[in-house]
Amino acid sequence: MVATNLKAETFSLVDKRASMEAEMNAIIAQLSAPGGPGFSGNLVDAEGFPRSDIDIPAIRAQRARLLALRNDHKAVTAKIDENLQVLHSAKLARNDLQRSPHSEPSASVHDRTSQTSPMVVDPIARIPFAVIDEISDASPAAEDGLQLGDQIIKFGNVEIGDALMVRLASEAQSNEGHPVPVLIMRQGILMNFTITPRHWHGRGLLGCHFRIL
Repeated sequence: MVATNLKAETFSLVDKRASMEAEMNAIIAQLSAPGGPGFSGNLVDAEGFPRSDIDIPAIRAQRARLLALRNDHKAVTAKIDENLQVLHSAKLARNDLQRSPHSEPSASVHDRTSQTSPMVVDPIARIPFAVIDEISDASPAAEDGLQLGDQIIKFGNVEIGDALMVRLASEAQSNEGHPVPVLIMRQGILMNFTITPRHWHGRGLLGCHFRIL
């Protein structure tokens, strides 16, 4: 009975986490839309006055909501992992006591969760840290599949953090001529690409510009 209740709780948490991720993606898309201030951009103009082209109260509310969702997402993920460990340990204990083909009539919750919800990852890794706001035709970035407006979640070893522009430049330079895995979000959909930084007739090794969010 305990195991059954724990399974039900875990499936409920997985659904809750998926709902959180959908809401987070929607907020991210709104904040990083063209002309948007992103997660930490200025809400005032060059003269120090509130920007008239954006809804400042709404943006502040979205930023606060996103922060709350990220914290809740982290807590839910930790609870899911804890439940899976308990259920997996219980399964191993049953197998040790009774090795019977009838002892496991269905897939374990760990198996079902891993198949139906590939979300056992650090939630921070799903948060875009930059957006492509310029890209040149026939550039390495364009030829390898990137597009204007793509939100960068991971570029090689670079994820959300500090000194992002320096780290992005270093990652491209150190991998010149070598493929770099890139995880992006495009119109709310996660997509994987492989980009090869290389010389071309334009500037840089990629031919695109990243705006930090």
